[in-house]
Amino acid sequence: MGEHTCSTELIAKAVREYEGVRRKSEIGAIVNDLKLDCPGVIASFGEDAAVIQNNGDALLLAADGIWSKLMDADPYWAGYCAVLVNIHDIAAMGGRPLAMVDVFSISSGSIRDAVIAGMRDASAQFGVPIVGGHLHPETPYSVIDIAILGVAPINGIIYSSTAQAGDLIVVAIDLEGRVHPSCALNWDSATLRTAEEVRAQIHVLEELGTRQLVTAGKDISNPGIIGTLGMLLEVSGMGGRVDLSAIPRPDDCHNIPFEQWVRMYPGMGFVLTLREKHREEVCGLFSAVGMTAQVIGKVNDSKDLRIVYNDEDTSVFDFSSDIGITNLGAEERCPRIS
Repeated sequence: MGEHTCSTELIAKAVREYEGVRRKSEIGAIVNDLKLDCPGVIASFGEDAAVIQNNGDALLLAADGIWSKLMDADPYWAGYCAVLVNIHDIAAMGGRPLAMVDVFSISSGSIRDAVIAGMRDASAQFGVPIVGGHLHPETPYSVIDIAILGVAPINGIIYSSTAQAGDLIVVAIDLEGRVHPSCALNWDSATLRTAEEVRAQIHVLEELGTRQLVTAGKDISNPGIIGTLGMLLEVSGMGGRVDLSAIPRPDDCHNIPFEQWVRMYPGMGFVLTLREKHREEVCGLFSAVGMTAQVIGKVNDSKDLRIVYNDEDTSVFDFSSDIGITNLGAEERCPRIS
């Protein structure tokens, strides 16, 4: 792991105590309060987007908001990321994003202009329009939330909750980027890419789903690489073992402490599980669009996510006890239609 090597105990503690992980803990309780019978809904809670049956295809519906800390640090980047994270949610499901709507609360004209500029630039770059929404002017705070609609063939959807024991764990990240100047835990690659390049990267996930090359997947979000993998394993009812030395890192990684890198939100990054027979093909598809995809471990049925480095072996999340992330298991999800 380079000159910033840390023990597995320190890495596990940094991930568990990271606010990006801890703020997910209320999800399970909220889902229990909201859960209703849902005919026509193929999947919902625990996935990056809800999957709604629509004749031979499926509609994908997701919503995401931006951490207030990011809005305070850089309103333009907050607006850009509000679009980016929603597009990631649809892509992670193997879908094609169609359009977005927003809910925007504005405390000042300067923040309004910066957020809108960021949203507009990301929308144009990815080719996904913002088609409506709701505005709260003159509020004592500034918040941007976006909902997105996508589409996918029912047989081409990539779920978070379908990892299987024996699957390889693959992390795919665009390493051609920078630590964003406004946020030390954001890895910005997307703004440094052309529209053609980022759209090609998003399209890879649609191809993986259509060709059924992966068993499960999620976009790497605020919990970072290990935290996002933990969320995937938690809703799959699985565990896993990860070799920290196999996690892809930028060439200038010596400037980024490892405990920082594994908690970062990447401009383009996904965690996937797949069978060995698809390993070379999947990694090759990502490589063709400028992303680095590497096997970092394997799924097992232990319900315990462990990290290893050299002779050290440490549990990060034990989902059979009370050390979870979302506290959302298979029983809380809206069941998929078979």
